[in-house]
Amino acid sequence: MIVDPTREAALARLAQFAPQMGRHYAQLRNTDGGPEGRCVSALSPHIRHRLVSESEVVGTALAHHGAERAEKFIQEVFWRSYWKGHLELRPRMWRDYRAAVAAMPEPPGLQAALAGETGIACFDAWVRELVETGWLHNHTRMWFASIWIFTLRLPWELGAEFFLAHLADADAASNTLSWRWVAGIQTPGKHYLARAENIARYTEGRFNPRGQLNETAPPLDAPPPPPAGRLAPAAPPPRGPVALLLHEDDLGFLPDGGEVVALAGLTLPGGRSRLGQGEPARAFTAGAMADALHRAGQRFGLAPAEVTPQGLGDWARDMGVRHIILPWAPVGWVRDALDQAAAEGLTLHHLRRPWDSACWPHATRGFFPFKTQIPRLIAELHPTPP
Repeated sequence: MIVDPTREAALARLAQFAPQMGRHYAQLRNTDGGPEGRCVSALSPHIRHRLVSESEVVGTALAHHGAERAEKFIQEVFWRSYWKGHLELRPRMWRDYRAAVAAMPEPPGLQAALAGETGIACFDAWVRELVETGWLHNHTRMWFASIWIFTLRLPWELGAEFFLAHLADADAASNTLSWRWVAGIQTPGKHYLARAENIARYTEGRFNPRGQLNETAPPLDAPPPPPAGRLAPAAPPPRGPVALLLHEDDLGFLPDGGEVVALAGLTLPGGRSRLGQGEPARAFTAGAMADALHRAGQRFGLAPAEVTPQGLGDWARDMGVRHIILPWAPVGWVRDALDQAAAEGLTLHHLRRPWDSACWPHATRGFFPFKTQIPRLIAELHPTPP
């Protein structure tokens, strides 16, 4: 289902899927009829790592269909930015989640769920698909999370960890907050219950877990999200020679100006989840990084290196640079590692994209108030030529 982890392949798939981004997508986006029965772009891992940008994807939809016909597709892209902004304005939610996971003992039934041996045919099939391919349909992810929480009665945090371990498009914000939403604690009291009839309908009869699901469970009880803070200011790029550090949150960032004299990439396969990282997700991230470093190396005429957070300081000193520029790392495991490196004396300059600076400050409440801003954001980020 997932195309190659390169920008070239992503652009080819973007062009191929563009004709389906309008009403066809709006009508069929919730249907998971199996590998040959899905109206999806399969670009979520590329967008997550920014081998293609949200701006490029939305611009393609606008060019082919216009804002009205492509409304549903465009909204799905903006959901990703909304979740990132929501967590960026509330970093405590990520810290609390990580602390809860670290302290959580293994509950009964966890290993059967992780192995796809629950006896619920649809759920067990989705476990296998996730582990083997690194991907699940968006509607299927909702069913999966609901069954995990309300039927299997497993902690939502460990379900979120399972997704982080295996999804090639695993994202700290989208993953954490979507699991919270299904559980009924992101929008308190409003949860998502998987129903056998809905699964049978939207899998086109492939699955029908009639009588196997808890379809009357109440939402989980937990404190509501904290109030939104302010978006931290983005630093201007420094003058003089700099090192460019690419990381897995943004592999499409190439600065226009500045004197880039060293280049490196940072991935954290062990930092995602207490459950490790599945092979498809690891391979996609590694391939995406290799592609990004190759393109950046050609752009700046540099031989790239791959570094660890602990080795950043030695690498910068070996390269003879004092300043490291990098694309903005949003709240998540990459930012955690970079903040630790900065605490040890490194000077890191996080440069934020205009897309993020425009979208994130509007994620102060739920998605529907955010959605009202989408036409204005489109006009700002994709102005109509005179």
